[in-house]
Amino acid sequence: MTALRQAAGEYLAMRRALGFKLTTQGRHLMRFVEFCEARGAGHVTTGLALAWATQTSRGSSDEVYWSRRLMVVRIFARHLAALDPATEVPPEDVLPHHYRRIAPYLYSPGEITALMAAAGRLAPPLRAATWQTLIGLLAVTGMRKSEACHLDRDQVDLDAGVLTITGAKFGKSRLQFLHPTTVAALRGYQRRRRDRWCPAPAATSFLVSTRGTRLDEHNLTRTFAALLDDTGTVRRAPSPSRGAP
Repeated sequence: MTALRQAAGEYLAMRRALGFKLTTQGRHLMRFVEFCEARGAGHVTTGLALAWATQTSRGSSDEVYWSRRLMVVRIFARHLAALDPATEVPPEDVLPHHYRRIAPYLYSPGEITALMAAAGRLAPPLRAATWQTLIGLLAVTGMRKSEACHLDRDQVDLDAGVLTITGAKFGKSRLQFLHPTTVAALRGYQRRRRDRWCPAPAATSFLVSTRGTRLDEHNLTRTFAALLDDTGTVRRAPSPSRGAP
């Protein structure tokens, strides 16, 4: 293991212990380390950082994407500079970071009803029931799709009408109180559908796939896009992250 790889691993472990997940950032940083190792470099330099940030695997020319990649290295370099004086921290004016966020879109009650009806036409029946429950749960609670996918059975207290959401942003947990109609809908999914069609699931999750596994949050977009097409709803954003799967 190179000294640079070890330093990157320790840096990520420290930040994750503070509550930062660093899923994408961690992957980018380790790829930068691989980039440096392939060139026999043992120190972070501005030239290496800039070359890696702009030489993407897909040949992207998106300067915003470049700046975000460079920012991952810049933050790491600031930390490493205190331990390795040979480290160069890329200047702020090199690929300055641009904040770009897709404007959120709130689906109307009519659109949500149409999406749930379209979900009910999915096959097999367990998939239809799971998607109807997922869409309804996100619509009435405002949960993130990742939170719904990671929701386990022991975190759903339908007698008390409370969800316990763990591992939320910055590793925090919270309670989500449910309306009686939501409780009734979740109970119906649990008893009449999920436990009937999947009596021995492979996962402890409340929402299950047709294989009895946990829903994969990264694979929801394709099905959701198909539901939008089925209902004739205009696609408002390429990757909705809150309020819609």
